[in-house]
Amino acid sequence: MRIDSHQHFWQYDPGRDGWITDEMAALKRDFLPDELIQRMREAGVDSSIAVQADQSETETDFLLDLAARNSAIAGVVGWVNLLDKNIDQRLEYFSHHPKLRGFRHIVQAEADDRFLMRDDFLRGIKALARHNFTYDILIYARQLPAAVEFVDRFPAQKFVLDHLAKPLIKAGEIDAWARTIRALGHHRNVYCKLSGLVTEADWTSWNAETLRPYLDVAFEVFGTERLMFGSDWPVCLLAASYAQVKEVIENYTHDLSAREKENIFGLNAARFYGLAAQG
Repeated sequence: MRIDSHQHFWQYDPGRDGWITDEMAALKRDFLPDELIQRMREAGVDSSIAVQADQSETETDFLLDLAARNSAIAGVVGWVNLLDKNIDQRLEYFSHHPKLRGFRHIVQAEADDRFLMRDDFLRGIKALARHNFTYDILIYARQLPAAVEFVDRFPAQKFVLDHLAKPLIKAGEIDAWARTIRALGHHRNVYCKLSGLVTEADWTSWNAETLRPYLDVAFEVFGTERLMFGSDWPVCLLAASYAQVKEVIENYTHDLSAREKENIFGLNAARFYGLAAQG
């Protein structure tokens, strides 16, 4: 089973989706399952994890509805207000949806680079384990130091880092990012998605060698047991096709064993998100 661990759907709403700037005009349209499933079939991918792009429970319900009608969507990472004092009640409600595997907050958009360490946010994260939910960490590279402190608070919580924390590939910056990624990777409960790299590089001139140093660090830190392929479709379309994004990781892992490739292209995502538990 080949799993794309990270992709999005939306029905474009210019009022809601203000993060899609004019520079990103290619994303100013609807992106729904039929289109993704076609791209996945062409690339030999069986199923996906749909990840929230809007911070609302309406978004979570939207993704769960799509997942209920499309067997190729194996799981959903939704949004819930983790700052809510009644977070346990909301998590209890969502725990009745078997395809809902975890949650994400768009921390990269928070003005406070130490948002992850807010007391009310930490309280919300603590509640996730009680309901067996995962958490996707979406941050910029500059927020990595706080993320290291953050994961240290929750040794039993399952975390996955989205997009390698968005290193500044276009600017060629790697040293500070690599140091903090290594510190984060010491925590064995933290996985990492091989996703979102092409859009952190120059959209028009990137190539495999541009990305290689960052992949080298990811594999050194997380190994083949804690890395998972993710397309970041449709955001990836700003810089590359679905097939090109997958090809980057396929070519990089060409000399790995069959088992290691299976881990990266499906088994790790299934293990992390508990997909096997769904039967």
